[in-house]
Amino acid sequence: MSNNNSAIVSKVWSFCNTLRDDGVGYGDYLEQLTYLLFLKMADEYTKPPHNRQMPIPAEYNWESLVDLKGAELEAHYTIMLRELGKEKGILGQIFTKSQNKIQDPAKLSKIIAMINNEQWLMMGVKDKGDIYEGLLEKNAEDTKSGAGQYFTPRALIKAMVECVNPQPMKTIADPACGTGGFFLAAYDYLVEHHQLDREQRQFLKYNTFFGNEIVASTRRLALMNLFLHNIGDIDSDNFISPADALIADAGVRYDYVLANPPFGKKSSQTFTNADGEQEKEDLTYNRQDFWATTSNKQLNFLQHIRSMLKTTGMAAVVLPDNVLFEGGAGESVRKKLLETTDIHTILRLPTGIFYAQGVKANVVFFDNKPSSKDPWTKEIWVYDYRTNVHHTLKKNPLKLEDLRNFITLYNPENRHKRTETYHPETNPEGRWRKFTYEEIIARDKTSLDITWLKDKSLADLDNLPDPDVLAEDIIENLEAGLESFRTILVALEK
Repeated sequence: MSNNNSAIVSKVWSFCNTLRDDGVGYGDYLEQLTYLLFLKMADEYTKPPHNRQMPIPAEYNWESLVDLKGAELEAHYTIMLRELGKEKGILGQIFTKSQNKIQDPAKLSKIIAMINNEQWLMMGVKDKGDIYEGLLEKNAEDTKSGAGQYFTPRALIKAMVECVNPQPMKTIADPACGTGGFFLAAYDYLVEHHQLDREQRQFLKYNTFFGNEIVASTRRLALMNLFLHNIGDIDSDNFISPADALIADAGVRYDYVLANPPFGKKSSQTFTNADGEQEKEDLTYNRQDFWATTSNKQLNFLQHIRSMLKTTGMAAVVLPDNVLFEGGAGESVRKKLLETTDIHTILRLPTGIFYAQGVKANVVFFDNKPSSKDPWTKEIWVYDYRTNVHHTLKKNPLKLEDLRNFITLYNPENRHKRTETYHPETNPEGRWRKFTYEEIIARDKTSLDITWLKDKSLADLDNLPDPDVLAEDIIENLEAGLESFRTILVALEK
């Protein structure tokens, strides 16, 4: 990053810290920054050498803001946000349900001046993107805002994309896309690994990515994040739908699905009862194309993702442990998935890598297939990167290098050529092991929650992890336990 762009990053960050003293969190700051950046860049597009017509009404464009001060600025900005939210396309989506969260007009004026002083279109795509991604990560760290649930560790996303190895002129979808992390990683991967011609570049920019995000504030961050990374345009169609992806089969099929569906086990909807109070009830999706009817959100997402794929489509999905071992609907879905798709790889993830506490998760890789009388899954390769692995968000965050050995063994160029590292006699600590279809279906409830390594912290009291790692583990286990008890309580109340 150039010195000039580094200075801009510092400026953006320092202002965020100033606003935090006024009770404005990263999320609120990020939203205001998104509105103002979008308007400023649209304004730059109307000037030479671009000279483009923008779909922003003149009374609410960037220039209508820059000379205002005090109460007049605050009033105009508030009206502007409301009116732009009524517009069509990406413009309307960026400003949907937008509100002014900066109550001090002097500080709002300073942010406008800071943004006005830079030529954002002149800045490199990577630098603009880096500024915004940095803010998104900071927002995810602010656990009180709950934004962490929309932020998948970027190292994990990059590893998943490398393994799937997407190709040009193919479509990529994410039915719960959060701030768009999978799209950005796939975009970077395609640009870095292929010499794209003009047609391929156009397809990548406008026709590759399709997502759903039901939370308006998160969808706005995703749209801006993609726009700053050169995906889509101010006046192009909106490719992130606000619709609940699980409600129905949209009928469109994609080449790749990369996703980390929301963690909560239950889908729910809010309604007003007879007393006028708001209540939540479990939401069950009755879809003819689903194998099992359940209120378990991840099982529904897993079934939906399979339905989104072309018969040649490939998926990589982050799923919690319960999806791999749960009976009932879970077992039904696993058996059907084993039969109708080729579940070829499972990566067991370590704890301490997500902003949501107590998460024990895996990445499941599977390829869709045409209908067949024989099961498509012949063998599943499991990489255990959980046992005896300790990560924390601050002291030892997950890095791409940590997953490099897995990517190598996965062998994206030809995953049919793989070699086990586990051997019961010569290498019992090998993390890469193959299981046949027959071995899998013989397991209790067709469980895919497979482990074979010994936990050293249990076997060797002299080699206990550091106290902070132990504390993290205890918190993870307590959180996971609490989540299980909440599920039981809901079932008992019924």
